[in-house]
Amino acid sequence: MFFCQCAPVFPPFFLSRQPSGLCFLSVFPPPLPEMKEKNPWHTPATIIITVIGVIAIVALVTVAVLQNRPVLQKYKYGIVLDAGSSHTALYIYEWPAEKDNNTGRVEQKYSCKVKGKGISSYANTPEKAGESLNECMQESVKQVPKERHHETPLYLGATAGMRLLNLENSLASDKVFQAVEKALQGFPFSFQGARILSGQEEGAFGWVTVNYLDDRLKQGLETTGALDLGGASTQISFVSDNYDISESPSNSVTFRLYGNDYNLYTHSFLCYGKDQALLMALAHQTKSGPKTIVDPCFHPGYLEQKQYSVLYDSPCVSARKPQNPTTTFSHTGAGNFTQCQDVVKKVFNFTSCQYSRCSFNDVFQPPLQGTYGAFSAYYFVMDFLNLTDASTPLETVKQKLASYCATPWNQIVQQHPTIKVKYLSEYCFSGTYIVTLLTEGYNFTSESYANINFIKEIKGSDAGWTLGYMLNLTNMIPAEAPDLPPLPHAGYVSVVTITALLLFVLVILSLFCFCPGFKKQPHIV
Repeated sequence: MFFCQCAPVFPPFFLSRQPSGLCFLSVFPPPLPEMKEKNPWHTPATIIITVIGVIAIVALVTVAVLQNRPVLQKYKYGIVLDAGSSHTALYIYEWPAEKDNNTGRVEQKYSCKVKGKGISSYANTPEKAGESLNECMQESVKQVPKERHHETPLYLGATAGMRLLNLENSLASDKVFQAVEKALQGFPFSFQGARILSGQEEGAFGWVTVNYLDDRLKQGLETTGALDLGGASTQISFVSDNYDISESPSNSVTFRLYGNDYNLYTHSFLCYGKDQALLMALAHQTKSGPKTIVDPCFHPGYLEQKQYSVLYDSPCVSARKPQNPTTTFSHTGAGNFTQCQDVVKKVFNFTSCQYSRCSFNDVFQPPLQGTYGAFSAYYFVMDFLNLTDASTPLETVKQKLASYCATPWNQIVQQHPTIKVKYLSEYCFSGTYIVTLLTEGYNFTSESYANINFIKEIKGSDAGWTLGYMLNLTNMIPAEAPDLPPLPHAGYVSVVTITALLLFVLVILSLFCFCPGFKKQPHIV
């Protein structure tokens, strides 16, 4: 018997023993048992895992995009018409639908000056008062988004001009309001009515405006006083630590804004706007019915024929009309600031005061306190005279006024050819009246005068009562729910966490199915 010693070799070679006893080397392996490998992608488990994984990834991305998209800010709008004695102005305000500490953040979006005079001038033709508002109202329709028209409140507030007309002829006043209301009701806004604001409201809302625009209310800072001068009235409003409300409760107004309470002193002097004050000054100079007056409040060389009937037409001076005056009188200028101050002082009454202290006309006024914002005619007159710089000492202001008033009339006309003669001729009186009102009337001294800032607007909004009025009204307008993300923060975190864990499990299962290291090798049978 023969034996063959076969040396071990690596597959695919093997040695076989033949009957002859010889060993032969073969290059072909012997047939192995047949084994069929399955494609892992075709199994139900892997298909399910893949589908769930894709859905989880899409869901995670979708939730993340929706949750973190920018939230569109919703806005509400309000329209206020300021019907003053000399003109009417329209203001559109907007504020976020979500309130800021129970007070909407109101900002001026648009303004429009109505052509023509104030609505009180249409006493004899009331229908024209409503027609005069159409142009600005048509523009407001374009400025406010159409989807907000029906919910946008529209207000008209009339001030001293209509107060005077109501005193003089209440029937005419009613007809003017009827015409105005009919015109405003024809627009697609939520008309809330037209009414006369009290002088106290006008002063208080002006104070709110000045302090709101300076962010003093929101930050709880020391407030600023407000000085408002119109054509027919003037207002002073400020917070005083030494104000004893019991001494004059009618001058007290309380506001609650941004969580803080404010108790301020405010008073409005009807007939002491610059236009009516000028009539009172002229009435004082013409009380004897002269044919000619030499007025120190007008420039040298100024000459104008004026009618007594027009001068004494206002309720502020009608009771002073002289007996049997001539039809007209010659109004000539002298241009003397000192003498003009003497004339202006005569329109005030400083002789009586039943309180511990007064401003004028027996009206209580606590001690002045803090800084003041002077707006409306205060600004426009002093800006024309280049006297709005707060650093200019009071004595310098008086010297510049004296120099301006002494300038010959023909020279003034040449220097300002684009300004209407009526307005141009009155700046000497108006500037003198402002300084006298502040120093003699309100008791500003040389030191405290420096605390007055003459302002036209603050942060893009006009200074005046309308913004304060709108701001106060937002406390009565319900807040609108903001656009919020689809999920609260806690829910969003939970969804992301669960989805991430699901994806992690799917990854492990995928590795088990597709990676050789996670399953056993097939056995050879």
